[in-house]
Amino acid sequence: MRNFTSVFDVKDIDRLVQTALNYKSNPFIDKALGQNKRIGCLFLNPSMRTRLSTQIAAQNLGMEAIIFNVGSEGWALEFEEEAIMSGNTVEHVKDAAPVFGKYFDILAIRTFPSLKNREDDYSELYINQIIKYACIPVVSLESATLHPLQSLTDIITITENFKENRKPKVVLSWAPHVKPLPQCVANSFSQWMNVWGKADFVITHPEDYELSEAFTKGATITHHQDEALKNADFVYVKNWSTFNDYGKIYESNPEWMLTNKKLALTNNAKVMHCLPVRRNVELSDEVLDGPNSIVTQEASNRVWAAQAVLSEILRANG
Repeated sequence: MRNFTSVFDVKDIDRLVQTALNYKSNPFIDKALGQNKRIGCLFLNPSMRTRLSTQIAAQNLGMEAIIFNVGSEGWALEFEEEAIMSGNTVEHVKDAAPVFGKYFDILAIRTFPSLKNREDDYSELYINQIIKYACIPVVSLESATLHPLQSLTDIITITENFKENRKPKVVLSWAPHVKPLPQCVANSFSQWMNVWGKADFVITHPEDYELSEAFTKGATITHHQDEALKNADFVYVKNWSTFNDYGKIYESNPEWMLTNKKLALTNNAKVMHCLPVRRNVELSDEVLDGPNSIVTQEASNRVWAAQAVLSEILRANG
């Protein structure tokens, strides 16, 4: 593995999942693998679980992790080619990224979509420019369209919690929210589930909240949440804004919030969410605090997902 930006950087999902679960059982088994290596973690937007889990994962492998909040601690970066830098940006990525490549052995970056211009966001300019000019392995800590470490974590968590000799039914259910959110987590989860192919995967959302077919092709899609929830083994709850009329939220219909009454339609489904979660907007207290919630287990698995990815990159790139 050279870079980790999507599911297509992974040769064998199940093997990577098993690597992560092995680290969960023995976190320090490869504590010398990253000795005398550094990872730089660049954040262009805030983070809690992603930042902490990646830092812990690196340290478990013996790496030094250096965290840098680009917007608040350094110069504003320009990413456009041939830009006339007479505005707010101070340094071009063509100048900054090669220096990062000299400082670090692996570079991890977290960006965020503007939700204003779909073409710009879906071009993935920021992370692609970092890959182009840093010339060292790059890990996505979330990009404008995808969140691969979260999706790997989700498959790890499903694997841990399902031992029956059949495919689980996994439902990605849109949830109401107070503001428009990116499609990153939903895109990424859909992409990974479809490529993984080990689940009966269903996406449910209100009309007008379709995701890009580039990520959802292969899934069953319905606008009827109750129908989707029938016999589900896992329900992944997440809000996302509109894709076609880009970055909008038309409604925050509380009927789409997952409750115990809706859970009764499922096969005693485990409930997942990437966090942070708006309680009693996206998910009710009764579900989050109830026995079906595995959101804490899911969040804790972020460490092992990151550790599995970093170990693969270290082994592949010396």
